[in-house]
Amino acid sequence: MNIAIVIAAWLFALANAFVFFKAGTFKLTAPIAKLLEAGFGWVEKTPAPVVRLIALLELVGAAGLILARIAQDFFRYDWAQPWGVAAGAGLALTMLVAAWVHIARGEFKYTWKNNVGIFAAAAIATVLFALVNYAA
Repeated sequence: MNIAIVIAAWLFALANAFVFFKAGTFKLTAPIAKLLEAGFGWVEKTPAPVVRLIALLELVGAAGLILARIAQDFFRYDWAQPWGVAAGAGLALTMLVAAWVHIARGEFKYTWKNNVGIFAAAAIATVLFALVNYAA
């Protein structure tokens, strides 16, 4: 196993997990009014249960990245790799949908750096997760 790929996979998984855990926790626990104050303008026209569902999906994706990495790297469970790839792909898809929402709202010129950066990190984490077993 190529140690550089494993280290890069861990770094991207940890970075993504941190970003999505923080965002998901905030969206799950903060009142909608507080989300609006924080600049989440899209929550104004989005039903609160949908906002909370997005938050839960972000938390599950973050947990999936880390738990799958642990299961694969430390316990050598082969079934963990597809779960890690699915978690990373789900988070990347989340950022594509977020970009679509910002484009529809005319906000993408303000949010594109965050959207593209987090999407790229999630996509890289997904690819690295998929490559770990093949870099022997």
